[in-house]
Amino acid sequence: MRQIKKIHKAIHAPMGDLVTYRALPTSSVEYIDPFLFLNHHGPQVYRPNNQGLPFGPHPHRGFETLTFIVDGDITHQDTGGGKDVIEAGGVQWMTAGSGLIHAEVSSEKFKKEGGPLEILQLWFNLPAKYKMVKPTYIGLQKDNIPVVKEDEGKVKVNVISGTWASTRGPIPSLSDIHMASIEMQQGGSFTTSIDEERNIFFYVVRGAVNVNGENIGKLHLVEFENEGEEIRVEATEDSYILLGHAKPFNEPVVAHGPFVMNTEEEIREAFRDYQLGKMGSWE
Repeated sequence: MRQIKKIHKAIHAPMGDLVTYRALPTSSVEYIDPFLFLNHHGPQVYRPNNQGLPFGPHPHRGFETLTFIVDGDITHQDTGGGKDVIEAGGVQWMTAGSGLIHAEVSSEKFKKEGGPLEILQLWFNLPAKYKMVKPTYIGLQKDNIPVVKEDEGKVKVNVISGTWASTRGPIPSLSDIHMASIEMQQGGSFTTSIDEERNIFFYVVRGAVNVNGENIGKLHLVEFENEGEEIRVEATEDSYILLGHAKPFNEPVVAHGPFVMNTEEEIREAFRDYQLGKMGSWE
């Protein structure tokens, strides 16, 4: 079995009235290469006639984002031409690459009517060779994400990228990052094997699970050693988890605000390019 190195609790980091927990980075874990950052917004209920999400236009360069809409919705717009509204159960995958400006806000319908909201955003690094690729965006509604059922339907694996069993996710990853969200009924279980050389991202969004003999509650990130391959997960409550894995890049990570590069000079260049309008202009 894959050995657990440490269990990290997400820290409470509210953004105004937006309930937020940050699982990466914290004082106990900086990143799990190439998984850099995870913000968990909600769960909470918005009243009618609310302001919605606060993420207006801002730039990114040098990495990718994967956003999980568990409840609520997100209106996405970017200077690369991406624009849509993704609802509960859907995801958004954006490759910032050479740079763009985007906004992530609530739909007009959500702001008018309110309702439950829970959203997670995960950042993946890009290796040096892909830092300056052309930006791309893919938004998928729930019905466009393939589901693999395990344990007589007690476990539903939403395959986003890479493969699960023989099912391939619809989003192609430049860096062979495999990602899934997994819904588990109490008592449901699954076992999977992940090559020792690959780093694992494992976060409990809701509920509680037993992972290779250790009990893990919601709002906890599991960091694994690179020894052993098998992971066995059993839900001790109805649960929702994020599970991914990738080969580490083993490259320098220099991050400043919305930019993630390999050197300080590349960060300065990113700020210059943004100020010069090279990442597009927001209308």
